[in-house]
Amino acid sequence: MQIHLDRSLIDKNIKFIAHDLGLNINHQIPSEPYLKYDEKGLSFIKDPNNPREYIHIDYLKGRAGWRLNRSNHESNLKKALGKNQKKLHIFDATGGLLLDTMIFLSLGHKVTAIEQSKILFYLVKDALNRAESKLSFIKNLDFRFGNSIDLYKTIERPIDIIYLDPMYPILKKNQKKSLEIETIRFLLKEEKIEGNDQDMIKKFLEYDHKKIILKRPLKSEIYSNINYQVKGKTTRFDIYL
Repeated sequence: MQIHLDRSLIDKNIKFIAHDLGLNINHQIPSEPYLKYDEKGLSFIKDPNNPREYIHIDYLKGRAGWRLNRSNHESNLKKALGKNQKKLHIFDATGGLLLDTMIFLSLGHKVTAIEQSKILFYLVKDALNRAESKLSFIKNLDFRFGNSIDLYKTIERPIDIIYLDPMYPILKKNQKKSLEIETIRFLLKEEKIEGNDQDMIKKFLEYDHKKIILKRPLKSEIYSNINYQVKGKTTRFDIYL
C-alpha cells in the first residue's frame, strides 16, 4: 500500500503518517488499494476502479454531520446512557468511525475511544483535525490507537460506561453501509488484525464495571445476565450493570 498525493500537498503531518504506517509516498495513482491525501483530507481507496469503495470521514457534513446536527433526536442512544444528568466518562472500546462517540461528545460527555486499526485511526484523526475548529466538544475526546482490552487497564478512573459496538454483519438491505463495513473489514485484513468480538465482549463483562452498553442488530443473539434493553427499529442496546 502507498500514499498518493500531489507534490504541493506534502507536509509534516503526512510525512509522519507515512513513516508510522511504513508506506511510501507516490505522486502517481496506484493500481492497488491506497491512501489518498488531497484538499479534502485523508481517504482510503479500496478499489481504484470502483469510486464507491472508499472511506473518507467528515464530521461536518454527510451522514456523520447529519447525525450531529440532530443529536437531540438520538433518543434510543440517550435512553441507553440513562437519565442521570451528570457528565459521564465513556470508554468506547470499539472506536471505528467514532459516529456514536461524536454523539456522546455533543451531549456533553467525556469519551476515551480506542481503535485497533492504525490506518483507520489516522483516517479518523485526520477528520477530527479538520473538524475541531467548528466542533468545540472534540476537546473532550481522548482518541488512542491500540488494543482496547489492554488500554482499558491504563485509563484514568472513574469510567462510568463501557461502550461496545462490534461491527454488524453485512446486510444486503443497506448497500451503502455494507460497502463501508466491507471496506473496513478489508483494512483489518490488510493489517492482519484478527479480532474476536465474542471474546472481547466476554472479557469486558468479566471486568469490574458500573455499566456496559452493547450495541447489536435487533435480532442478534443475546448474551446472558442482561439487565435491560433499549430497542429501536433495527438496533438494540443491551445494558449490563
